Amino acid sequence: MRTLYSYPDLFGVADNNPFGLKVYAFLRLHNVEFEHRHILDTRSAPRGQLPYLVDGTVTIGDSDAIIAYLDERCGLNADATLDSQQRNLDLLVRRTLDDLYWQMSYSRWRDERYWPAFKAALLETHPDITAASLEGAREYNRLRYHYQGIGRYEPDQVYARGMDNLRVVADLLGEQPFFFGAQPEKIDAALYGFIANIYFYEIDTPLKRYVLSRPGLVRHCLAIHERVR
Repeated sequence: MRTLYSYPDLFGVADNNPFGLKVYAFLRLHNVEFEHRHILDTRSAPRGQLPYLVDGTVTIGDSDAIIAYLDERCGLNADATLDSQQRNLDLLVRRTLDDLYWQMSYSRWRDERYWPAFKAALLETHPDITAASLEGAREYNRLRYHYQGIGRYEPDQVYARGMDNLRVVADLLGEQPFFFGAQPEKIDAALYGFIANIYFYEIDTPLKRYVLSRPGLVRHCLAIHERVR
């Protein structure tokens, strides 16, 4: 049985990290059987990052690499109908979402206004997680933000960048049910990974308020959520 290792669930979403949720959604959308294990300790993960997939003797890290592996291994032929322009747009949108990760993560682990509620939610949902481990993870993330650069900006500047990312994705999605038409593709799993972790997040951040202001993003999120839960 294939096993997906990813961060813990939160607020009814299968993984509170967008990259793990992206892989989870892809697996569910394509009816691939797998076991889902939630972990917090990344020491055994490839490159020390989650998610990762174990398939027999094969271990794959990185969400895009996992999806590419599953596509080939399971003969899914995902995105087969996309033309070259759509494939280019897929890449650009996924790279935009990769940048959005930093603003999302900042709102949870760094911003003093939201950190206490996030910490309390994790501890309440997962009694096996300790407050000490979360404080250690917070310090680890603080250093990451500093060296990545986002930690050197004021919160309003951080969220302005995040809302720019959300605006572009929302404008490109428009009124379509899914990104490239009537059926979800890889890009829709990626978008769900991020938007679900903002929309269902029960803490009122600037990113959540912006998502709520864009009906297309909400509609897309709920449509994928219904298919994968």
